[in-house]
Amino acid sequence: MKKVLLVDTNVSAAPIYRYLQSTGAEVHVVGGNPDDYLARTAPRYVNLDYSDFDALADLARELDIDHLVPGCNDRAYQACAAVNARRPCLGIDTLEATEAIINKAQFRRLAAELGIPVPRVFPPEEAAIEETVIIKPVDAFSGRGTSVVEAGDRAGLDAAVARARSFSRTHACIVEAFLPGRLYSHSAFVSNQRVVADFVVEEHGTANRFVVDTSRVDYAFSPVMLAAIRVELTKLAHRLGLQDGLLHTQFLVEGDRFWFVEVTRRCPGDLYSQLIELSTGFPYCEAYARPFLGEPMTALPAELWRKRVTRHTVSLPQGQSLESIEFSVPLRILRWVPLAAAGDTIQPSPFSRIGLLFAESPTQGDQDLLFEKMLRRELYAVRSLRETFHEPV
Repeated sequence: MKKVLLVDTNVSAAPIYRYLQSTGAEVHVVGGNPDDYLARTAPRYVNLDYSDFDALADLARELDIDHLVPGCNDRAYQACAAVNARRPCLGIDTLEATEAIINKAQFRRLAAELGIPVPRVFPPEEAAIEETVIIKPVDAFSGRGTSVVEAGDRAGLDAAVARARSFSRTHACIVEAFLPGRLYSHSAFVSNQRVVADFVVEEHGTANRFVVDTSRVDYAFSPVMLAAIRVELTKLAHRLGLQDGLLHTQFLVEGDRFWFVEVTRRCPGDLYSQLIELSTGFPYCEAYARPFLGEPMTALPAELWRKRVTRHTVSLPQGQSLESIEFSVPLRILRWVPLAAAGDTIQPSPFSRIGLLFAESPTQGDQDLLFEKMLRRELYAVRSLRETFHEPV
């Protein structure tokens, strides 16, 4: 029996875990938070901070692991790449290629070299003079430490740079032009460094503009732009010699132009995998996991669904305790994943989430109406004993 180590215990990694179990493998999970979903439910859980790469390598050796599978955060993939540098693991990129993708500053330098469109980058001492900029930690996630500074605000820039660095493990940040385009994600599966299956998702942040909490598959996305995006990703895959598997990006669109803002090889969080599976029928988690097991890429089904499923992360722009959620309209809920309980203190996004909601709409018009309610934060009210959050939720 093959032994597999899944490096992540968050609930978003649960569908990956279920697929690994279905293969008949002996599946172990590792993570440093014993309160995580898989830490509490998987029978073979190891309490270990996998950001300690040496400790993770030792664990893989002690358990005689055959396959490593990264979960749903960049640190998990980076940890697997570090182990891969010591003992080869199937389906995992080199540590150098991994850093070139997930480190925002390194990726933008590589993109400039390859002619891949990204926002213009400024040295911190030269920015915020003539145009609005956005400042991000080079290695943080979920919008943590991210700020927008208006043109000419030198003091604001200095404060934003200091804040971004405080959220970075390496105390480094990136300053780039703020582009007010529409945000999308592109989840592509590559084989032999070419895209063989992909999906475009429309994304919005409502509780925190730097954190995606509302999304749906965009079936009408421009085929011309999608073809151009595939060309750019093929260039990146060839240059870095990427292994078969998932290549997930976020990009901004304005008119007929696009710019990549994030690139990763791990499975996206907040159960993004389930948005694709519920909407299209494509076995996203299977396609993600198979290369790490040495299996060929999952073939596309003969026909994909086009269901109108909306994913929403229930969260708040300001903190309060949780008693209940009151909805303003009926919903066809396909799946509700609770992440908080009555009585919990909910911190502002991105530091707390109440739950993950997947709702299906019968027609495109119905989904558009639901989506607009979510974007205006008018779908529900979060109640507590002391207060009710009334900014349209």
